[in-house]
Amino acid sequence: MIHDAQMDYYGTRLATCSSDRSVKIFDVRNGGQILIADLRGHEGPVWQVAWAHPMYGNILASCSYDRKVIIWKEENGTWEKTYEYTGHDSSVNSVCWAPHDYGLILACGSSDGAISLLSYTGDGQWEVKKISNAHTIGCNAVSWAPAVVPGSLIEQPSGQKPNYIKRFASGGCDNLVKIWKEEDGQWKEEQKLEAHSDWVRDVAWAPSIGLPTSTIASCSQDGRVFIWTCDDASGNSWSPKLLHKFNDVVWHVSWSITANILAVSGGDNKVSTAACHVFGRAMMRQALVTFV
Repeated sequence: MIHDAQMDYYGTRLATCSSDRSVKIFDVRNGGQILIADLRGHEGPVWQVAWAHPMYGNILASCSYDRKVIIWKEENGTWEKTYEYTGHDSSVNSVCWAPHDYGLILACGSSDGAISLLSYTGDGQWEVKKISNAHTIGCNAVSWAPAVVPGSLIEQPSGQKPNYIKRFASGGCDNLVKIWKEEDGQWKEEQKLEAHSDWVRDVAWAPSIGLPTSTIASCSQDGRVFIWTCDDASGNSWSPKLLHKFNDVVWHVSWSITANILAVSGGDNKVSTAACHVFGRAMMRQALVTFV
């Protein structure tokens, strides 16, 4: 069974991961599907893959039931394991690269309840910071906030350097969505968002060009998809809005690059898309279209 499939930055390569413990990379240019790499290194089902920004080279991260995170890199046309992280005590369920503005940083969420932050420091070395007990029972998903100051499109004075604050969202088996913020080099829980009544299966922080509103989508075992919005630049006040209640578990949510379309996949073997528009405080769900 294939658990995840991700296109690279340019849309020319597709990475997949599977229960057969493999990570595969395909060349999909011109409508083709040519297998160019079959990466073996995991010892259990591989749950998720994530491409790093191409400014750092061709780099792919994968995570598995085997408790490992593996970072793969292409050198001279050959893919090789460049780093293996074994710091978790249970299945690693989610990996997500930070915006490239922050450097090469990977967030990893695990069933042991912890979240690890892997930062490349140069010369093949990685620094590890861990948020222990981030989610009771386990963490299922992580998603970074865009490297954009909310409202900067409207309010940022020209020529002034923005004050970026690293944030990411996580979802867990405690039914919670949490927002984490870096302060003085340490990660601290900034917000705890409560609305779901069962395990949160995925979270997705929407891309932004600097509008005042920050937006996160979350989905759950309870069949519900919530859209969380915050109009406060400090990130202190989040409001949930129920987008839809499905009749089965909802596994994944994913925003389009322009953040106006949300794709939702669930246990009913269907993919739905919702057209969402955000103007200040107003969010309107225009249509929910389902594909079998």
